[in-house]
Amino acid sequence: MASVSKVSILDYFNIVFEGENGKIESNCKACGTRIQAKRSVTSNFVTHLKRKHQAMYDDFVKRKDLKREGYSSGFLHSFTTNGGNTRFAHPISTRVGVGGGGGVGGMATLEGGVGGGSGGGLTKFDRHDPRQVLISEAIAKMIVRDLQPVSIVENQGFRELLQLLEPRYTPEPQHYVQSQLLPAYAYQVQVATRQALASVHALSLSLDLWRCFTGATSGYLGVTCHFLTSDWQMHSALLACLPLTGRFSGNRVLSDFDEVCHSHGVSGRAFRVVADPFLATTTVKPCFLPGFLLSPAPTTGQDVVDGEEEDNSNNKEEGIQNGHADGGEGKDSWEQGLGVGRVDCFSRSLEQCVREGLHSSPQITSTLAKAACFYNYITSAVPPEKLSQVFDGPGLSMGGPGTPPHAARDWAAQLKVLRRLLDSMEFLEEVSGPEELVPGVSERVLLRELTDTLEPFTEAWDMVQGDRQADRMTDRHVSISLALPCVLGLRKHLSETSTPHCPSLLLGLSQSVERRLAPVLEDPLYITATTLDPQFKLTWSSNPDWHRQVLIEELSKHSTASSPIEPNTVLHPQSQTPPTPAPSPASSLSRPCKLFSFIKQRPTMQAKSLEQELAVYLREEPTDEEALHYWRRKAIDFPLLANVAKRALTIPACGTVVESIFTSAGRCLRPETGRVLPKNLETLIYLKANYRLLWT
Repeated sequence: MASVSKVSILDYFNIVFEGENGKIESNCKACGTRIQAKRSVTSNFVTHLKRKHQAMYDDFVKRKDLKREGYSSGFLHSFTTNGGNTRFAHPISTRVGVGGGGGVGGMATLEGGVGGGSGGGLTKFDRHDPRQVLISEAIAKMIVRDLQPVSIVENQGFRELLQLLEPRYTPEPQHYVQSQLLPAYAYQVQVATRQALASVHALSLSLDLWRCFTGATSGYLGVTCHFLTSDWQMHSALLACLPLTGRFSGNRVLSDFDEVCHSHGVSGRAFRVVADPFLATTTVKPCFLPGFLLSPAPTTGQDVVDGEEEDNSNNKEEGIQNGHADGGEGKDSWEQGLGVGRVDCFSRSLEQCVREGLHSSPQITSTLAKAACFYNYITSAVPPEKLSQVFDGPGLSMGGPGTPPHAARDWAAQLKVLRRLLDSMEFLEEVSGPEELVPGVSERVLLRELTDTLEPFTEAWDMVQGDRQADRMTDRHVSISLALPCVLGLRKHLSETSTPHCPSLLLGLSQSVERRLAPVLEDPLYITATTLDPQFKLTWSSNPDWHRQVLIEELSKHSTASSPIEPNTVLHPQSQTPPTPAPSPASSLSRPCKLFSFIKQRPTMQAKSLEQELAVYLREEPTDEEALHYWRRKAIDFPLLANVAKRALTIPACGTVVESIFTSAGRCLRPETGRVLPKNLETLIYLKANYRLLWT
C-alpha cells in the first residue's frame, strides 16, 4: 500500500496556547487570525480556511483525497480480516446483485468478504476529514434549527439515511455531539460575542422568561444584547439561556441576570433594560382571536394554537407564583432591582391591549367561531387553485391541502385571513356548499366592525414585529422611536371610530391603550428617541415648544452621562473617541502662508452647543432615510445629538429572537405532542438564537 503521511488541518495554523480539556488557540499562518477551539473538534479551523483562504482549503482537501486514494489503491489488492491476515483480493464488481448483499442498481461496489453490503469496502472518513467535518456540522445545524434531541444521531433510521447518502461518513455518537461538538460551537459564539462587546459603546438589554415546568427545570431565562458597532451597524446576540430550577423568584432572576452581565463585561453599560413588570410573576401566552379556531392544526409545532380560546376567554395570564402569596413582593423586587433603567417592551404592551379589548367583548366569540367553521370548510372542500385567488398574498399563503401555515400564527395573521374572507364572501358562497355555514348579514357587519377597529393595531404590529419567522436569522431591529407615533395614531383612530354592534370592544381597547401605552407620550425617553428619528423629528407634536424644552433637558442629561471622559469609566481602547487627525502641512505653519494667499480663507468653525445642533437639525426637512444610516452620515455635523441617538436607538420596540424561540418551543415540546424537552435544551436555544453568528 502506498505510503501516505498524516494530514491535519492544524498544519495550516500555529498553535500558541494549549489549555485544559484539549482547548487550543492557534494563529492562521496566512492571515494571523486567532482561532479558539478544541483539538478534538476542528470544524472552526476548516471553516476559517474555507471562508478566508480557498486556495489553502483546496490544498488541504487535495491532500486528504490523495491519502484516501493511497489507502483505497492498497485495499483493492488485498484486504485484511481476522486479526489482519491477508486472505484474498476482491476486484470491483460491476454486475448487478453479485455478492452477499451486493451493490445498488448497476453501481460499482467494493465487496466485502463477509456479508457484503452497500459501501462495505469503502474507506471511512477519519474525524478530521473535511467532508466528515462538514457533514457533522450539517447534522448539528439540523439539531439546532429544529430543536431536535441529540439522541436522534443514534436512531437506526437516521443512520441508514446517512449510510445511503455518504457511505464513507462515520456517524458521530450522541455523547460526542452533546458533550463536545455543541459545547464547542457555544464556546465559539461566546468568544465572538465577548470580543464584539468589548469595543461597543452603546447597548441595551432585553430579558425574556419561559415557564415550562418539566422535570426539575421550572423555566428558562434569556438575556439578549442589542448593540451598535463603531460603523453604526445594529446587531443583537443572545448572551445566555439559563435553566431555572426549583422555586425561583424575582431576586433569583435578577441574580442570574447580573451574573450574565458581569461575565460578558456589560455590567453598568446598558442604556436601558427591556423587561415587562409582569415577567417577574407570570407568563403571558400568545394572543389569538377568541373562537377563531383553524383546523386541522399543523403537526410541526411551529403554529399550533390549541387553547387560544381559553387564552382570551379570561384575561388571567398563566400566573405561577414565584414563592410569594400574591406576587406583589416579587414584582417590587423586580422593579427595584432593575431601577429606572427598565422599560416595557412595546410589542408586548400592544399585544396586551388587543387581548384586553377582545376580552371586553365576549359576544364576538360565537361569531368568530362560525367564521372559523366556514373557513375550515372551504379550505378542505374548495380546490386550491380557486382558493389561491382569495388567500394567496403576504402572510396568507395556503400551504398544503388543509394546512394553512400562516393563518394561525397570531391574532394579526388571523385578522388578515378574516378580512380577506369578508372581502371575498360572495365569491366563496358561489364555490362552497352548505349555506348554513355562511355567516349571515348581521354577523358579517359585526366581523367587519371588528376588522376595521383592529386594522391600525395590525399595522402597528406588522411595523414592529415584522415576519418573526423570516427575521429570526437576521439582525432586524426596530427601535422605540416608532412607539410614540404608533400610540398617537391608535388614540386618534379610536376617538374617531364608531362601533354600534360591539361598543364594548371599542371601550376596552381605549381603556387599555390609555393604561398601557399612553404614558409613553409624556416619557422624555420616547420623546427623545422619536425626535431623533429623521422621519419624524417634531412633526408629530401638537405642542412643539414644550416638547423642544423636554428634549433639551433630556439631551443634556444623556449627553453629559455619555461623555467619553466621564470619571471612573473604563472603556476598551477601540471604544474611545477617535484621535484628532493630524493637521495639514499648510495649517501647521506659524504664520500665514504666502504661497496659498490667492485661496480664500475658510470661515472659522466654532463648536455648536446642544441647542444650536438641535435647532439646525429640526430646521431640516424630515427624510425617509433609515435612522442609523442618517446618523452615521450626520455624526460630524451633529456630534452631540449623534452621541445620544446611538444610545436611544439601541432600545428595541420589537420582541427578541429568543422570545419567538421560547414560543415555538412551548408549542411543540408539550406532553401531548409526544416530544420531551431535550436534556441540553438551553444549549440548543442559545445556538439557535445565535445561528447567524455561527453559520451565515
